[in-house]
Amino acid sequence: MLYLHRRPAPPLDAFVEAIWFCRSEPRPHALERVLPSGSAQLIINLAEDQTRMYDSTARGLVCRIAPGSVLSGVSTRYQIIDTAETQHVAGIVFRPGGTLPFVVPPASELSNLDVPLECICGAATTRKLREQLLAAPRPDAALNLLERWLAAAFRERACHPAVTFALQQFHGEPSVARIAAVKNAIGLSPKRFIERFKAEIGVTPKRYCRLLRFQRAVKIAHAGTPLDWAQLALECGYFDQAHFIHEFREFSGLTPSAYQAATTSFQNHVTFLQSN
Repeated sequence: MLYLHRRPAPPLDAFVEAIWFCRSEPRPHALERVLPSGSAQLIINLAEDQTRMYDSTARGLVCRIAPGSVLSGVSTRYQIIDTAETQHVAGIVFRPGGTLPFVVPPASELSNLDVPLECICGAATTRKLREQLLAAPRPDAALNLLERWLAAAFRERACHPAVTFALQQFHGEPSVARIAAVKNAIGLSPKRFIERFKAEIGVTPKRYCRLLRFQRAVKIAHAGTPLDWAQLALECGYFDQAHFIHEFREFSGLTPSAYQAATTSFQNHVTFLQSN
């Protein structure tokens, strides 16, 4: 597998965590869970101009088909994807609030959605970007192209200072107590703060902190070493092991031990096991 990623140059780096490119050998048809990371992503399928998502229903999995270039808003639950779509793909990982300078809709309207890129910037622009990526002679050239595309789309827009302050505090300690302290420290009413945070980040402050705690646990579990789950729960800010398991299952559909057994080389991709 070839996987390259890097952070773009200023001022893009304040809003974009990484631009990336991945190419791998064809694999047997399979499904994977993609865990919620708390970030929005732009994903461009270069193997085929199609995105397939699978929803679990009472009658089994139902496939949803969208164009191959999509902007995925902040997710609050795992998604199921087709591994064939990861053979040749490029993308952009945005920082919290990072979509503001590039797209018009607020992040709250993108949450839990895979929006076709053509709905954001038009069919012609989307088609041209995909064609240029396919024509790129080298993976690093594809990354350069993505960075130039971001620079052309960039507009001076940033998060509200209260939201920026809250993000700094939450990443230090994603707890309910921290949320209360932030509300007391900023110059907005609690209702106005929650509205602003959700519009710019995509979810409420409480939900965002829960995602941060979950991702902290996922990172430790992905290391693959034997773990004391009760101790891990406390280290990540959960009340107890039962609270940890409940939260982990809500976001991933798995227990922590089941995640560790089905993990792949990518922290947020998990083999999807299903009955016949």
